[in-house]
Amino acid sequence: MEFSAKQLAGLLGGKIVGNPDVTVNNISKIEEGTEGTLSFLANPKYTPYIYNTKASIVLVNNDFEPEKPISATLIKVENSYLALAKLLELYNSETTMQEGIHPMAFVHPEAKVGKKVYIGAFAYIDKGVVIEDTAQIYPHVFIGRNSKIGSQTCLYSGVKIYHEVVVGNNCTIHSGTVIGADGFGFVPQSDSEFVKVKQVGNVVIEDNVEIGANTCVDRATLGSTVIHKGVKLDNLIQVGHNADIGDATVIAALSGVSGTVKIGKNCMIGGQSGFAGHIKVGNGVMVGAKTGISHDVEDYKKMVGAPAMEGHEYHRCYAVFRHLPDIMHRLNQLEKYIKEKEK
Repeated sequence: MEFSAKQLAGLLGGKIVGNPDVTVNNISKIEEGTEGTLSFLANPKYTPYIYNTKASIVLVNNDFEPEKPISATLIKVENSYLALAKLLELYNSETTMQEGIHPMAFVHPEAKVGKKVYIGAFAYIDKGVVIEDTAQIYPHVFIGRNSKIGSQTCLYSGVKIYHEVVVGNNCTIHSGTVIGADGFGFVPQSDSEFVKVKQVGNVVIEDNVEIGANTCVDRATLGSTVIHKGVKLDNLIQVGHNADIGDATVIAALSGVSGTVKIGKNCMIGGQSGFAGHIKVGNGVMVGAKTGISHDVEDYKKMVGAPAMEGHEYHRCYAVFRHLPDIMHRLNQLEKYIKEKEK
């Protein structure tokens, strides 16, 4: 696809500085820009590249004022990184959207498939499944009975959706992810054996959720495990049965959320974090990488460490911890001095 600076400025509500008729048909990094490509400047440390880039158009923030001449046409917008994200979404939808059911896919006669849906080879769509308009189901996807997939949702190759799962509109689930496997529920017996507790709930994923590759979201024992609208889960995350993750919360890779944990809205959770079962985390909480949360956390707290403590407290403790070898040396010297005096 080819766009002129004038067209792009219209799409983004931006202001053109330079030639409005220059066109682009591809996207490049600013330091690797070539003629006919669109680039962007968001991080100030990349500013030197804008004076030498060969890109034809560069998105910049409204407050950018060049110190030297620039050959590229600039489009000034409120947030250049966000503007790029919008353009990439448009580009992706135009280049990757497919339509039609592959002859080697299995679609149960009692499944309902909407308009302009794509279902790839070897996908398996079970009885009672509903797939809404423009959904993209890639090869080797399994969707279990009575599940529902919303419009414009994309399930990449190898995704497994168990029975009675609900996935909302405009969601993206990446390869290898499993939604709706049994929660980890077992009752210990006196003879050291375990009796499995049947998991009869489901998983509900609301609109605009993205889930990374090889993540697992377990079905509820009773009721629903819920991933609310706008949540972003990274690769290799475990979400336990009956967990509830609030709107627009983001969780980085290798984190684990135990069963029945409730995480609030707009939280930011670093990689390799862990949450003990049956706790409640408030809205707007920030969790540092490798943090272990074992108790309830109030709204807007910043938690660090394992076991977790508030950020300012953790840094005070760390200031002492990092000097422990020196403190131990001084303590040993003091003990030695006291013993000599006693003699």
